[in-house]
Amino acid sequence: MTSRLTRNILWSLALLLAAALIWLALSPRGANPSSPHDIPALAAPPTGGDFTLAQGPKGVFHLSDLKGQVVLLYFGYTTCPDVCPTSLGWMSQMLHGLSPEEQKQVSAVFLSVDPQRDTPARLAEYVAFFHPRIIGVTGTEDELKKAGALYGAAWRRMEGGTELGYLVDHSAFIYLIDRDGKLVETIPHGTDAPTMARLVRAQLAR
Repeated sequence: MTSRLTRNILWSLALLLAAALIWLALSPRGANPSSPHDIPALAAPPTGGDFTLAQGPKGVFHLSDLKGQVVLLYFGYTTCPDVCPTSLGWMSQMLHGLSPEEQKQVSAVFLSVDPQRDTPARLAEYVAFFHPRIIGVTGTEDELKKAGALYGAAWRRMEGGTELGYLVDHSAFIYLIDRDGKLVETIPHGTDAPTMARLVRAQLAR
């Protein structure tokens, strides 16, 4: 039990360090990773549903492309200084803790709300640091608004105060979607990997 606890602590520390290195690698020199920003609440109760985005790893992306998989959906952006790396870190730890057979049945989608900076190539580079089952996607402003409305996601651009030029305050929930494409759980920010794994495995067992 002690050795397992130690491994979990070391793994969590490694994820936090990796997240910091990712942010430094992908952000302009002089950016301040501790710039304060708020985490908005959901804009509306999420209902879920399919959406289409122009920029996925293979071109146009439809959430329904992942039907048959259990999906974790997260709205964020690659130059997010803290919230996104933390959330993706927990998600990565959860995915790494699944068996190879379980991993084949699970996908995660990192949906960028910053299409001006997050190109498909940049998104692919970013999510690759966390886990190969995480897909980076974005789209036009109109497409993002439609996707955000389905999941109650909120974000707002905050100008100035950083060398990045602007930050994006955004809600930080992870949406758990079942094999049929139905939203079944809205997971709050800060939920740890073991809790997330239990929710995912409950869907895999259905």
